[in-house]
Amino acid sequence: MPFAGVSVITNGKLCLSTTSDVDAGAASGYHLFVVEGYTQTKEMLPNGKRGMSRPFVVGGHRWCISYAPNGDSSHNADCVSLHLVLLDDDVAKPVNVRFGFSFIDQVEWQNPICIRETQTHSFSDDDSIRGFDDAVRRDALEQSKHLKGDSFTIRCGVMVYRDLDTVDAGATEVPLPDIQQHLNHLFETKVGADVTFNVSGETIAAHRCVLAARSPVFMAQLFGPMKEGAATCDIQIEDMEANVFRALLSFIYTDSFPKMENHEAEDEEEQELDEEVYAAWMQWMQDLLVAADRYDIQRLKFCCEEGLSECMDVSSVTSTLAIAEQHHCHDLKEACLNFLGVQSPSSLQEVMATSDWEHITVTYPSVLNELIAKLASKA
Repeated sequence: MPFAGVSVITNGKLCLSTTSDVDAGAASGYHLFVVEGYTQTKEMLPNGKRGMSRPFVVGGHRWCISYAPNGDSSHNADCVSLHLVLLDDDVAKPVNVRFGFSFIDQVEWQNPICIRETQTHSFSDDDSIRGFDDAVRRDALEQSKHLKGDSFTIRCGVMVYRDLDTVDAGATEVPLPDIQQHLNHLFETKVGADVTFNVSGETIAAHRCVLAARSPVFMAQLFGPMKEGAATCDIQIEDMEANVFRALLSFIYTDSFPKMENHEAEDEEEQELDEEVYAAWMQWMQDLLVAADRYDIQRLKFCCEEGLSECMDVSSVTSTLAIAEQHHCHDLKEACLNFLGVQSPSSLQEVMATSDWEHITVTYPSVLNELIAKLASKA
C-alpha cells in the first residue's frame, strides 16, 4: 500500500512542516498520524474537540484524520475517537471506501483491529465523516505499550473502490484486490456449501476446502484421520455459541476481524446500556480467542489478544487473565499483570473479591506469585 504522508500533532497543534497535501498516487494508501506530547494534547482538546491531520490524497480524493483524545461527545468521554474525513467539495457520486486504524508497531502484522477496521462505507457531501467514536478506551491506551515517551503513532489505511462506470476503457490500471469480498459473498450466500455445523441449536453452512486451507484443525477434521461423515458432512460443535462460530468463519473467509453481532440491552439507561454492551463485547472477544486457539488460527488469536489487552478494566481483567493462562497467551497475561500492578489498593480488593480471582488462585497459583513479585518490584 503506497505511503500518503505523515502528520505530527505536538502538544495539541499540527506541526507546520506537515501541513501540505500528500498524494499517494493510487487507489489505496496509508497516512501516519503522530501524536507527540499526548498528555498536553489531552488537556488542550477536551471532550468534543478534535485535532485534524494534514490533508492527504488517496484514490483521487482528499482526506484527513480527525482525532479526539477525550471523545467526540459525552457518550464516549472515556474513549479516544478516530474518524476519516472526506474533504472534497461537491462530490458527484458516493465514494466507496474501506479503511482502518492501527498502531504503527502493529503494521508488520497488518492488524488494524487493535484500534478498529471498517467494512466498505460510502462517503458523500451529506455523509463526509466516518469512523469510531470509541476507537480505544483512553485508560487502556495510557497503560499500553503503544504510548512511549508520551507519544504514539497511528496508521490509517484507505482503499477507494472505483466506480466501474467511470473507468476509461483504455485504462491499464490494475483493479484493487477483491478476493475478500468474493469469499465473503460465498460465505453469506452459501453457494456450493458442502458441510454444515450444528452450533447451539443453529445450522451454519460452509465450504470444506476454504476451512481446511485456513485451519489445520479443520483440515484434519474434514480430510484427515479425524474426518467426519461422507460427502454430506454434518458436524456438531460443542461448547461454543453460534455467534462466536460465525465470527470465526467470517475471519476464515475474509481474513478481516469480524464485528460482534448486534447486542440489544433491555435496560434503557444509557450508562447501564454501555456497561452491558461492553461486558457482552468482552465475553464475545474472550470466546473468540478460545475458538481461534481451538482451531489453530493464530492471526485471529493474536488479534483477540491485542483487543483484550487494549480494552480490559477492573471488571474484566481476572477473566481475561484466566483465559490468557489457560491458552498460553504470554503477552496478554503480561498485559493483565501490568494492569493489576498499577491499580489502587481498593481496586485490587474489588478484583480479589470476584469468583474469577478465586478460580485463578486455585487453578493457577503461579499467577498469584507472579503478581506478588510484580507488585513487590514496584514497591
